[in-house]
Amino acid sequence: MEAEAVEPQSLKKLSFKSLKRALDLFSPIHGQLAPPDPLSKRTRLNHKVNVEYGGIKSTTDQPPRQVNSSAQDHTQQALALPGPGDSKEPQKGGPQNALVVGPAMPSTTPNDLGFSSKNTVVVSASGSSERNLSTSALMERMPSKWPRPVWHAPWKNYRVISGHLGWVRSVAVDHSNTWFCTGSADRTIKIWDLASGVLKLTLTGHIEQIRGLAVSNKHTYMFSAGDDKQVKCWDLEQNKVIRSYHGHLSGVYCLALHPTIDILLTGGRDSVCRVWDIRSKMQIHALSGHDNTVCSVFTRPTDPQVVTGSHDTTIKMWDLRYGKTMLTLTNHKKSVRALAPHPKEQFFASASADNIKKFNLPKGEFLHNMLSQQKTIINAMAVNEEGVMATGGDNGSMWFWDWKSGHNFQQDQTIVQPGSLDSEAGIYALTYDVTGSRLISCEADKTIKMWKEDETATPETHPLNFRPPKDIRRF
Repeated sequence: MEAEAVEPQSLKKLSFKSLKRALDLFSPIHGQLAPPDPLSKRTRLNHKVNVEYGGIKSTTDQPPRQVNSSAQDHTQQALALPGPGDSKEPQKGGPQNALVVGPAMPSTTPNDLGFSSKNTVVVSASGSSERNLSTSALMERMPSKWPRPVWHAPWKNYRVISGHLGWVRSVAVDHSNTWFCTGSADRTIKIWDLASGVLKLTLTGHIEQIRGLAVSNKHTYMFSAGDDKQVKCWDLEQNKVIRSYHGHLSGVYCLALHPTIDILLTGGRDSVCRVWDIRSKMQIHALSGHDNTVCSVFTRPTDPQVVTGSHDTTIKMWDLRYGKTMLTLTNHKKSVRALAPHPKEQFFASASADNIKKFNLPKGEFLHNMLSQQKTIINAMAVNEEGVMATGGDNGSMWFWDWKSGHNFQQDQTIVQPGSLDSEAGIYALTYDVTGSRLISCEADKTIKMWKEDETATPETHPLNFRPPKDIRRF
């Protein structure tokens, strides 16, 4: 005899079966659940309701009051919790199966109960009503408290500078805001006038592409790092290399200057972030702990003073005094190629191919993901004081975000210069000028593009199309 074919069952059906078995096992008498602790229930409702309704005192310690028929027409605006049938609609029974739980407030339009209709929470009073007073059920029906984004004018490309003969990989702006420098795969560093975009100077000395640049705000020094394992210090009064920092075993991918101490940080393919004394050329620390290339780094005046991102998908915060790891963040699933601290607030963002995430400082607590996914490798990221964050992708996409809410308010696509392939639309570096009103992007079509806000835009011409998220993924 042939064996009977087993009916294929969906994952959803199996899940429901498992849930039913668990319910039958642990709750044989559905209508007689253990009574909840009244103190914890009152605390929970007080907390949720105060947050939602601006600190109105709860009256859950008062005896429940019956809802009569005159209040039924207000239940459309009421906050309804799921009933025994897991219904998402408010319970439509008569007065005998509705209780008013939660905040009471004198109504502006008097009714029989004296309750304001929008501050009424209606809960089914049947046998399973106690089960519905859980925190999850209450939170499920609360309106979203997600912050509304600030309106920002859209950004537009107003200048394209060409002059490099290879991919433009790095950029840094001078603190006087008069010039900026770019490093390229053509092994040169070029210095440009910020206002006019005119080339002022070309520096040669590296023998591979230049991936990192930084300009000191205390000395007339510029620092560069590249795939040739070299880290150089340039004296901008003499326009020549005055120091070289030897120690990296492979290409150097990122570079940062400490804001208050005379030290330099470089990260590279040898999986180490090295800390250098600018004056003595000595290596102070080799911050080792990453398992793969260190491709992004930034520094702060207070702990954690060094934060690095790596191809091993982790972000590490370092104790600069001892050269040890303070904290490792493992929230990302892909390489962390870009990090950007907020210039004013104690937060930073990290970009990966899976998501852009926001963390607080100094503890590194994960706050939230940005509300859209760029769905490309993000090489560069920059934030200005107005809370506009720009991210540049491998596919030439330039996205602009509201920092506070994580809302993506503009998606732009860079245009390659004539004669370039469409595949050369990658963006490798981004930075704002000192004022935060100009954005400089370095691209794979060998150009430097400059962006600014559109002065003619208004909230009417470019309305804010924002929908608060229903749920926020916590990973």
